[in-house]
Amino acid sequence: MAHPQGDEHTRQIYQHAGFTGGLGFGRHPAVLVVDFQVGFTDPERSPLAGDCSREVENAARVVAEAHRRGVPVVFTAIAYEPNLRDAGLWIKKAPSLQVLRLGSALATLDPRLHAGPQDTLVIKKYASAFFGTSLAATLTAADVDTVLVAGATTSGCVRASVVDALQYGFRPIVLSDAVADRAEGPHHANLFDMGSKYADLASTEDALAYLHEFPQT
Repeated sequence: MAHPQGDEHTRQIYQHAGFTGGLGFGRHPAVLVVDFQVGFTDPERSPLAGDCSREVENAARVVAEAHRRGVPVVFTAIAYEPNLRDAGLWIKKAPSLQVLRLGSALATLDPRLHAGPQDTLVIKKYASAFFGTSLAATLTAADVDTVLVAGATTSGCVRASVVDALQYGFRPIVLSDAVADRAEGPHHANLFDMGSKYADLASTEDALAYLHEFPQT
Protein backbone atom coordinates (compact mmCIF):
# COMPACT_ATOMS: atom_id res chain seq x y z
CA MET A 1 0.00 0.00 0.00
CA ALA A 2 1.17 3.51 -0.75
CA HIS A 3 1.45 6.05 2.04
CA PRO A 4 -0.51 9.32 2.00
CA GLN A 5 1.55 12.18 0.64
CA GLY A 6 1.96 15.42 2.57
CA ASP A 7 4.52 17.44 4.47
CA GLU A 8 5.77 16.16 7.80
CA HIS A 9 3.95 18.81 9.84
CA THR A 10 0.63 17.93 8.19
CA ARG A 11 1.22 14.22 8.74
CA GLN A 12 1.89 14.85 12.43
CA ILE A 13 -1.36 16.81 12.77
CA TYR A 14 -3.34 14.01 11.12
CA GLN A 15 -1.63 11.34 13.19
CA HIS A 16 -2.33 13.26 16.38
CA ALA A 17 -5.99 13.44 15.35
CA GLY A 18 -6.06 9.66 15.01
CA PHE A 19 -6.23 9.31 11.22
CA THR A 20 -3.93 6.30 11.19
CA GLY A 21 -6.14 3.34 10.29
CA GLY A 22 -6.26 1.14 7.21
CA LEU A 23 -8.94 -0.82 5.39
CA GLY A 24 -7.02 -3.46 3.47
CA PHE A 25 -8.13 -5.41 0.43
CA GLY A 26 -11.29 -7.46 0.72
CA ARG A 27 -12.17 -10.75 -0.97
CA HIS A 28 -14.59 -9.57 -3.66
CA PRO A 29 -13.26 -6.61 -5.67
CA ALA A 30 -14.58 -4.49 -8.48
CA VAL A 31 -12.75 -1.89 -10.54
CA LEU A 32 -14.37 1.56 -10.61
CA VAL A 33 -13.10 3.92 -13.32
CA VAL A 34 -14.51 7.38 -12.73
CA ASP A 35 -15.08 9.70 -15.71
CA PHE A 36 -12.13 8.70 -17.88
CA GLN A 37 -14.25 9.87 -20.79
CA VAL A 38 -13.00 11.85 -23.79
CA GLY A 39 -14.26 15.09 -22.27
CA PHE A 40 -11.78 14.68 -19.41
CA THR A 41 -8.89 12.95 -21.19
CA ASP A 42 -8.48 14.80 -24.52
CA PRO A 43 -7.25 18.38 -23.98
CA GLU A 44 -7.41 19.12 -27.70
CA ARG A 45 -11.15 18.51 -27.81
CA SER A 46 -12.47 19.60 -24.42
CA PRO A 47 -11.89 22.52 -22.01
CA LEU A 48 -12.47 20.11 -19.12
CA ALA A 49 -9.62 17.80 -20.03
CA GLY A 50 -6.06 17.57 -18.78
CA ASP A 51 -3.00 15.56 -19.69
CA CYS A 52 -3.68 12.22 -18.01
CA SER A 53 -2.34 9.73 -20.56
CA ARG A 54 -0.18 7.92 -18.01
CA GLU A 55 -3.07 7.55 -15.59
CA VAL A 56 -5.44 6.32 -18.33
CA GLU A 57 -2.87 3.75 -19.44
CA ASN A 58 -2.44 2.54 -15.85
CA ALA A 59 -6.20 2.26 -15.45
CA ALA A 60 -6.35 0.29 -18.71
CA ARG A 61 -3.82 -2.21 -17.33
CA VAL A 62 -5.99 -2.78 -14.27
CA VAL A 63 -9.13 -3.09 -16.39
CA ALA A 64 -7.44 -5.65 -18.64
CA GLU A 65 -6.36 -7.73 -15.66
CA ALA A 66 -9.83 -7.53 -14.15
CA HIS A 67 -11.23 -8.83 -17.43
CA ARG A 68 -8.82 -11.77 -17.32
CA ARG A 69 -9.84 -12.58 -13.75
CA GLY A 70 -13.58 -12.14 -14.14
CA VAL A 71 -13.58 -9.19 -11.73
CA PRO A 72 -16.44 -6.70 -12.33
CA VAL A 73 -15.53 -3.41 -13.98
CA VAL A 74 -17.71 -0.31 -13.71
CA PHE A 75 -17.12 2.84 -15.75
CA THR A 76 -18.81 6.16 -15.08
CA ALA A 77 -19.34 9.12 -17.37
CA ILE A 78 -21.07 12.47 -16.97
CA ALA A 79 -23.62 13.25 -19.67
CA TYR A 80 -26.62 15.57 -19.83
CA GLU A 81 -29.80 15.96 -21.83
CA PRO A 82 -29.70 18.64 -24.57
CA ASN A 83 -31.77 21.01 -22.44
CA LEU A 84 -29.38 20.60 -19.46
CA ARG A 85 -32.25 20.46 -16.99
CA ASP A 86 -30.75 17.33 -15.47
CA ALA A 87 -27.56 19.27 -14.66
CA GLY A 88 -29.19 21.15 -11.80
CA LEU A 89 -27.12 23.79 -10.06
CA TRP A 90 -23.79 22.19 -10.88
CA ILE A 91 -23.94 23.59 -14.41
CA LYS A 92 -24.11 27.09 -12.87
CA LYS A 93 -21.01 26.50 -10.78
CA ALA A 94 -19.11 24.74 -13.58
CA PRO A 95 -20.52 25.97 -16.92
CA SER A 96 -17.94 24.04 -18.95
CA LEU A 97 -19.78 20.84 -18.02
CA GLN A 98 -22.38 21.73 -20.64
CA VAL A 99 -20.14 20.22 -23.35
CA LEU A 100 -20.92 16.77 -21.92
CA ARG A 101 -24.12 15.85 -23.75
CA LEU A 102 -25.70 12.44 -24.07
CA GLY A 103 -24.63 10.83 -27.33
CA SER A 104 -21.72 13.20 -27.91
CA ALA A 105 -18.13 12.14 -28.51
CA LEU A 106 -17.01 13.89 -25.31
CA ALA A 107 -19.34 11.67 -23.26
CA THR A 108 -17.80 8.45 -24.60
CA LEU A 109 -15.21 6.48 -22.68
CA ASP A 110 -11.56 6.90 -23.61
CA PRO A 111 -10.93 4.12 -26.16
CA ARG A 112 -7.63 3.21 -24.49
CA LEU A 113 -9.64 1.62 -21.66
CA HIS A 114 -10.96 -1.16 -23.93
CA ALA A 115 -14.33 -1.41 -22.19
CA GLY A 116 -16.08 -4.67 -22.99
CA PRO A 117 -19.67 -5.90 -23.20
CA GLN A 118 -19.30 -7.52 -19.77
CA ASP A 119 -18.65 -4.13 -18.13
CA THR A 120 -21.14 -1.72 -16.59
CA LEU A 121 -21.47 1.92 -17.64
CA VAL A 122 -23.07 4.33 -15.17
CA ILE A 123 -24.19 7.69 -16.55
CA LYS A 124 -24.17 10.23 -13.76
CA LYS A 125 -25.15 13.86 -13.36
CA TYR A 126 -23.10 14.90 -10.34
CA ALA A 127 -19.71 14.27 -8.80
CA SER A 128 -20.24 11.01 -6.95
CA ALA A 129 -20.62 7.78 -8.92
CA PHE A 130 -23.20 6.76 -6.31
CA PHE A 131 -25.41 9.87 -6.16
CA GLY A 132 -28.67 9.29 -8.02
CA THR A 133 -27.43 6.06 -9.64
CA SER A 134 -27.85 2.31 -9.14
CA LEU A 135 -24.15 1.74 -8.48
CA ALA A 136 -24.47 0.72 -4.81
CA ALA A 137 -27.16 -1.82 -5.68
CA THR A 138 -25.10 -3.14 -8.60
CA LEU A 139 -22.03 -3.68 -6.41
CA THR A 140 -24.05 -5.20 -3.59
CA ALA A 141 -25.76 -7.64 -5.94
CA ALA A 142 -22.32 -8.74 -7.16
CA ASP A 143 -21.19 -9.30 -3.53
CA VAL A 144 -18.46 -6.67 -3.95
CA ASP A 145 -16.65 -5.53 -0.82
CA THR A 146 -13.70 -3.63 -2.35
CA VAL A 147 -13.52 -1.01 -5.10
CA LEU A 148 -10.25 -0.27 -6.89
CA VAL A 149 -10.70 3.35 -7.91
CA ALA A 150 -9.14 5.05 -10.92
CA GLY A 151 -10.26 8.10 -12.87
CA ALA A 152 -10.67 11.86 -12.79
CA THR A 153 -10.57 14.19 -11.12
CA THR A 154 -8.80 13.34 -7.89
CA SER A 155 -10.19 16.37 -6.08
CA GLY A 156 -13.66 16.14 -7.62
CA CYS A 157 -15.51 13.09 -8.84
CA VAL A 158 -12.94 10.59 -7.57
CA ARG A 159 -13.03 12.04 -4.09
CA ALA A 160 -16.84 12.26 -3.99
CA SER A 161 -17.13 8.66 -5.17
CA VAL A 162 -14.58 7.43 -2.64
CA VAL A 163 -16.36 9.09 0.27
CA ASP A 164 -19.67 7.58 -0.80
CA ALA A 165 -18.11 4.16 -1.38
CA LEU A 166 -16.94 4.11 2.23
CA GLN A 167 -20.33 5.31 3.45
CA TYR A 168 -22.05 2.50 1.55
CA GLY A 169 -19.78 -0.07 3.16
CA PHE A 170 -17.28 -0.74 0.36
CA ARG A 171 -13.52 -0.61 0.89
CA PRO A 172 -12.17 2.15 -1.41
CA ILE A 173 -8.63 1.55 -2.67
CA VAL A 174 -7.47 4.62 -4.61
CA LEU A 175 -4.87 3.83 -7.26
CA SER A 176 -2.67 6.88 -6.81
CA ASP A 177 -0.95 6.56 -10.19
CA ALA A 178 -4.25 5.95 -12.03
CA VAL A 179 -6.15 9.03 -10.81
CA ALA A 180 -5.60 12.46 -12.30
CA ASP A 181 -6.39 16.12 -11.78
CA ARG A 182 -5.86 19.39 -13.63
CA ALA A 183 -3.34 20.73 -11.12
CA GLU A 184 -0.75 19.10 -8.88
CA GLY A 185 -1.78 20.91 -5.69
CA PRO A 186 -5.38 19.65 -5.50
CA HIS A 187 -4.27 16.22 -6.70
CA HIS A 188 -1.73 15.65 -3.96
CA ALA A 189 -3.77 17.34 -1.22
CA ASN A 190 -6.79 15.16 -1.93
CA LEU A 191 -4.75 11.98 -2.22
CA PHE A 192 -3.33 12.73 1.21
CA ASP A 193 -6.70 13.53 2.74
CA MET A 194 -8.50 10.54 1.19
CA GLY A 195 -5.68 8.25 2.26
CA SER A 196 -5.94 9.58 5.79
CA LYS A 197 -9.71 9.54 6.26
CA TYR A 198 -11.64 7.58 3.66
CA ALA A 199 -9.54 5.13 1.65
CA ASP A 200 -6.33 3.21 1.32
CA LEU A 201 -3.86 4.35 -1.32
CA ALA A 202 -2.24 1.81 -3.59
CA SER A 203 -0.33 1.74 -6.87
CA THR A 204 -1.25 0.09 -10.14
CA GLU A 205 1.32 -2.60 -9.36
CA ASP A 206 -0.31 -3.22 -5.97
CA ALA A 207 -3.68 -3.62 -7.68
CA LEU A 208 -2.30 -5.99 -10.30
CA ALA A 209 -0.64 -8.13 -7.64
CA TYR A 210 -3.95 -8.28 -5.76
CA LEU A 211 -5.89 -9.25 -8.87
CA HIS A 212 -3.34 -11.97 -9.65
CA GLU A 213 -4.62 -13.79 -6.54
CA PHE A 214 -7.86 -14.54 -8.39
CA PRO A 215 -8.10 -17.37 -10.92
CA GLN A 216 -8.26 -16.56 -14.61
CA THR A 217 -11.61 -17.08 -16.29
